[in-house]
Amino acid sequence: MKSLIAAFFCLTALPAMAQTYKIAVIGLVHSHYGGYLPRMVQSQQVKLVGIAEAIPDLVAEAKKRGAADVPFFDDYRKMLDEAKPDIVWAFVENNRHLEILKECAPRHINVIYEKPLASTYKDALAMADLARKNGVQVMCNYQMAWWPANYAAKKQADAGAVGQVWRLRGIVGHGGPGSGGTGKYFFDWLTDPEKNGGGALVDFGCYNALWSLWYMGRPESVYAEVIHLRPETFPKVEDSSTLVLHYKNGINIFEGSWDLPRSFQDLEVFGRTGSLYMTQQKVELRTAKETTEVPLPPLAPEAADPIAFMVDALRNHKPIEGITALDINLGVVEIIEAAKESVKTGRAVKLPYTR
Repeated sequence: MKSLIAAFFCLTALPAMAQTYKIAVIGLVHSHYGGYLPRMVQSQQVKLVGIAEAIPDLVAEAKKRGAADVPFFDDYRKMLDEAKPDIVWAFVENNRHLEILKECAPRHINVIYEKPLASTYKDALAMADLARKNGVQVMCNYQMAWWPANYAAKKQADAGAVGQVWRLRGIVGHGGPGSGGTGKYFFDWLTDPEKNGGGALVDFGCYNALWSLWYMGRPESVYAEVIHLRPETFPKVEDSSTLVLHYKNGINIFEGSWDLPRSFQDLEVFGRTGSLYMTQQKVELRTAKETTEVPLPPLAPEAADPIAFMVDALRNHKPIEGITALDINLGVVEIIEAAKESVKTGRAVKLPYTR
């Protein structure tokens, strides 16, 4: 009997099996879903309980990508009520992000969005208010959030490897929507000024604004220019943009373009004694005398993937932090909104943005 009692207490002392969270997808018009859908289907941390999409072509494509046994819904509100997910991943037009959160937040469903947080600063502010009032987690997904290089460069800068950081120069872009198999549905809304919020300035300026905030905080003012190099391809929106972000003791210059001959997500961080040059694959520490490659330690499993990152936050009752967090991405949309006004007026726009 003593041995049985002892065995019982040993069993009860073991940690409970980790909870598997229910995840659902709203929309498939954002083609980034294609890379993440198989992960959701195969994940041990989440169970994919539903996909809401009414376009037959997109439903068929999702089934080919591994979701053949997942329930599909024409009405995402019905899915939320019947499937009762813990997490929603929205692959919808940018101007629908607020709409989705209005339905998810009161149901206490946490939400992952593809960047940017919203198509307008007004919507972003409303989303932040909704999330806080309802106590839900909101995460804004960026590719570089899961790069070891992104964190290796920041760690070097924080450690003073280049001296005081005073200047960032970045370029993000590629050949534009439609150049790499974007798909009709993604192309249609990405080149719509209302649904996307703009063109290349929004699509790629958000990466640059995020880097600027992460390294140097909110700028004092924002100046932007755009060009329309290919109006026959993008008749409604700009296809290249330049951002100049002014600080008290610094300046950051960024390009975002749909007119480039290949893909770029390059950042160079300048201090007085050197610079850090980063791409997805590497980080170089550059000084006047030499260039050395910085080691790229792998990220912890919970920091290397958006699903794992969200699950870790929920499981451990901690807020989403870092470059996918709500507050910093609210700042991103503020910068982009100021940039759009700067384009219209031809003048720098001071922050905080109050219009």
